[in-house]
Amino acid sequence: MIENISDTARWVAMYRALESERPDAHFQDPFARRLAGERGEAILRAMPNGRSWGWPMVVRTCVMDELILRAIERDGAKTVLNLAAGLDARPYRLPLPADLRWIEVDLPEILAYKQRMLSGETPACRLEGMALDLTDAGRRREQLADAASTGPVLVVSEGLLVYLTDEQVRALATDLHAEPALRWWLIDLGSPRLLKMIERRWGSHLKAGNAPFRFAPAEGTRFFEPLGWREREFRSVWEESQRLKREMPLAWLWKILARFSSDKQRQEARRMSGIVLLERV
Repeated sequence: MIENISDTARWVAMYRALESERPDAHFQDPFARRLAGERGEAILRAMPNGRSWGWPMVVRTCVMDELILRAIERDGAKTVLNLAAGLDARPYRLPLPADLRWIEVDLPEILAYKQRMLSGETPACRLEGMALDLTDAGRRREQLADAASTGPVLVVSEGLLVYLTDEQVRALATDLHAEPALRWWLIDLGSPRLLKMIERRWGSHLKAGNAPFRFAPAEGTRFFEPLGWREREFRSVWEESQRLKREMPLAWLWKILARFSSDKQRQEARRMSGIVLLERV
């Protein structure tokens, strides 16, 4: 059902729609179902246990919302550079300052689709779109330099790195670090163990759409240290799911098993999946 990498944006938008429609929703994204469309619903139905395994996407959205707003309100970010923005509607749904510059970078087709679907809606901030293939290193550097002109900048790459190779992530990290005004980098990161679990569950569907998951460094956030980025904050998806009451199926069983695990095993489980705020060294 997933035919290309842009389809994954419709899939994830459906999870935001389902959360928004709950009576106890943690966020309201009134645009999510519109953006996901019938294709997003069909993709969700086609994914094995797709609906019950939406909890990590909800947790990721909630935590990233919190960290983005904090970077703006407390740390003084003046620009948000959203790489591979997909169908994210944060510029429309978050309480953002009117003078904030928000730049969305993605493939031409997905940006055009989103602009068409949100025609007539008014973003809360200064919203710009940049049609760009992020693997085009030359144009990527031009866009980073442009974003840096209105720093300090928070870079957001939600759901992006997992589709890249180690070499592509290194190149991106190096280019980001080359611009001093790019102060923070918000990412989501999984472990090799998590990738194996996803491969068993959804691997064939992702590969069929030429969107296999690739990046999951065994060294975790230490991968980024030689590239000029260090971990400032790590939010465990497992721990945040408990805080937000959006736990995985059979979470009670994992909690029981954790009681009999070593400290090392519990720490590995905690960092199996996380939302990470990196800061430049």
